[in-house]
Amino acid sequence: MSMDASIPPALRRLIRATVAWLNSWWRLLQFAVQMLPLAFSPASYRGANRNLLAGHIVRDTAPNLAWYGVLSALVSLVLIRIVVVTSQSYGLSRFALEMVVRVLVLELIPLTAAAFVALRTTLPAGLEFSQSRNSAANTSDEELRQEFFPRVAAGVFAVWMLAAVSCVMTLVLAYLSMYGFTPWALPGYTRVVGQVFNPAVALILVLKIVFFSFAVGLIPMASSFYFSSSYRAKVTHGLYDMVRLFAVMLLIEIASLMGNYY
Repeated sequence: MSMDASIPPALRRLIRATVAWLNSWWRLLQFAVQMLPLAFSPASYRGANRNLLAGHIVRDTAPNLAWYGVLSALVSLVLIRIVVVTSQSYGLSRFALEMVVRVLVLELIPLTAAAFVALRTTLPAGLEFSQSRNSAANTSDEELRQEFFPRVAAGVFAVWMLAAVSCVMTLVLAYLSMYGFTPWALPGYTRVVGQVFNPAVALILVLKIVFFSFAVGLIPMASSFYFSSSYRAKVTHGLYDMVRLFAVMLLIEIASLMGNYY
């Protein structure tokens, strides 16, 4: 009697699922390690490679920036108004600006920017690109540089750009909503914002956006690099990538909350 036959079927399935889960994370780490030297290689930014990279960055960033900018401005105005009215009704007007900055700029905008880029760009692009490939076998360094790195870099840059522009726009809208078109409130406004953005909080915000961008750029393209050419398999992995990506984003968000408030 073999050892495998002595293991209950449920336990065997659990073991296979655990091994597959660990293997998928190991492959993601390997893919990230392959992308890292390309990011620091001057050859990735020269000649035809530079044009490929610029094209992907523009295609992934410009449409998302327009749509997300409009949606972010509308949602920010609504939330700012809700916070201001609520704080006034409870006699907490002096805390309204700090609440807006903490809720919108520190928490919601980076998370929604990463989710927006993932749903509109990297996840669909990763699935579409994977259907044009047969396998990861015999993938050359030049293919990594010309096909994979521009897509990864474009996803990373799109998250950075959307988050940065939306944070600045929200700070401007918060000032205009609370004080109107007057320069006299700027000293008090900058003092409150500066108190919120102490060095530790600013560092956590930057790290959160960076890790969000890495997850959004790397996870979909890692599946395109490794998995087979079966359409059904790639659709399944596309759904799995979505779950894994948002699980990673949730863990990053939890870590940032613990860093900011504990």
